[in-house]
Amino acid sequence: MRPYTRIFWVSVLLTILLAAVAPALPMLIEHTLDHYILAGQYEGLSKMLFLMLGLLVAQTVIRYFHTLTTNTLGQSVIRDIRIQVFNHITNLRLKYFDNTPIGRLITRTISDLETIANIFSEGLIQIIGDLLQLIVILGVMFYTDWRLTLVVLIPMPLMIWSTYIFKEAMKSAFQAVRLWVSNLNTFLQEHISGMAIIQYFAREQQEFQKFEAINKEHRNAHIRANWYFSIFFPVLEIIVAIATGLLVWYGSKQIIADIISPGVVVAFIMYINMIFRPIRELIDKFNTLQMGMVSAERIFEVLDTDEFTPNQGNYVPERVRGEIEFKNVWFAYNDEQWVLKDVSFKVKAGDTLALVGATGAGKSSIINILSRFYEIQKGQILLDNVDIREYELNILRKNISTVLQDVFLFSDTILHNITLNTPNIHLEQVADASKKVGAYDFIHRLPNGFEHQVQERGATLSSGQAQLVSFVRALVHDPKILILDEATSSIDTETEQLIQSAITNMMEGRTAIVIAHRLSTIQRANQIIVLDKGEIKEIGSHQQLLAMDGYYKKLYELQFNSVGI
Repeated sequence: MRPYTRIFWVSVLLTILLAAVAPALPMLIEHTLDHYILAGQYEGLSKMLFLMLGLLVAQTVIRYFHTLTTNTLGQSVIRDIRIQVFNHITNLRLKYFDNTPIGRLITRTISDLETIANIFSEGLIQIIGDLLQLIVILGVMFYTDWRLTLVVLIPMPLMIWSTYIFKEAMKSAFQAVRLWVSNLNTFLQEHISGMAIIQYFAREQQEFQKFEAINKEHRNAHIRANWYFSIFFPVLEIIVAIATGLLVWYGSKQIIADIISPGVVVAFIMYINMIFRPIRELIDKFNTLQMGMVSAERIFEVLDTDEFTPNQGNYVPERVRGEIEFKNVWFAYNDEQWVLKDVSFKVKAGDTLALVGATGAGKSSIINILSRFYEIQKGQILLDNVDIREYELNILRKNISTVLQDVFLFSDTILHNITLNTPNIHLEQVADASKKVGAYDFIHRLPNGFEHQVQERGATLSSGQAQLVSFVRALVHDPKILILDEATSSIDTETEQLIQSAITNMMEGRTAIVIAHRLSTIQRANQIIVLDKGEIKEIGSHQQLLAMDGYYKKLYELQFNSVGI
């Protein structure tokens, strides 16, 4: 709340004002009853009526600004926290996302934060206000008649005890509610994203049954919370009725004995409602506070996650040549389940390295650790003879562009999907890059051209078109190292032949690492590495590897025999 101290103190001031004027109406009614109505002084009734109306108007105006300021404060704080959470998430290393469902993070960033907003709009300051009102009213009651006040407060221990039991029960209920909200979001996010698979395999009914089961648990958690409310509030009504009964019994005896006036008893009946209403609201607010605290724990769990790629490097070269060297590199995603085992190779600046091998051989792991998406356990990776850990992380990644097999496009224009909103990349550069990779013609034919709106995950483009857009994206950022991870897998053979020369142009003057199952696409590579189960089995040019009569030749013959060549 520190950036909003002014609005916070305005809210607190308005809260104090509301508490201060709370007992004024019963006091005016007491005065009117005793000094005007019972005394037969009807001339002053109009004046008292206008005073009461003025008081009600003042209370309404104060309450309006109080509600406005507390909600403004809440939404301002939530905006800041949401930005902080999103910024934190975007800087987490990829390993964190491997183990964390996306739906859970969406719940944390949206619905959990909305619950925290209620702490400010309905919780924290309101609790302060209700407590102040309670103190002020009790002070007035004790000042008016301390004996009558003590009689009215006889049921209070029962209320405190029942409130404590209710609070403990609601805490577990709210935790269950938030858990099932998170599970529901996770399920929906995954299944809506994977709707094509569900329909391809006719799994609609089975997935519906799973959703029904999760939704049932979500409903049951809410019902359990409401069940506690349904017990607690009638108990409160009984306690208020007991207090009122005691007031009438004792107050009537005092009136008959001419110790107190009837106006005091009438005022005390109003005070009872004004005492127990804040207490009842306090319980509601404490529930809001508890829900907010449960959500806060979950949000701080994300904010306290220290899954960052270390960025202690401060090496910022003016120019990167692109020479890459792996020295005895060992890497595992989990513990010591090695994905790469003692891998060593060197790629000269401007050369092309091809990686081949079966699925799971470790090809994609090599490009992941080069960009420091994951950290190696042993060995060293050098870029221009400098350990990549000594580079400033953003500088390292800006010099590497990757074209992945699974192209991801945002719900935005073609232009923004290519530039990624980088301000120093202009339309002319994008058009020039798209001509080099053969994407200009199809983009130009789209409605609005480069301003064509791409739907979620590139749904309005074919897989080949999306792949071409990713080629332009890689080229326009002018990297010194270009990585193609099965980059032509989504392009038909005819299109592939058309862009092979474009890929050659892209690679010109750049160090390139190519992962490809189609061996025809990598025959011109300066160096080919054959990987098997995380180990380098063979290394050399296309002709050298064929002459070895080993792994590569077997892969080559198997692939070309399968297509009848």
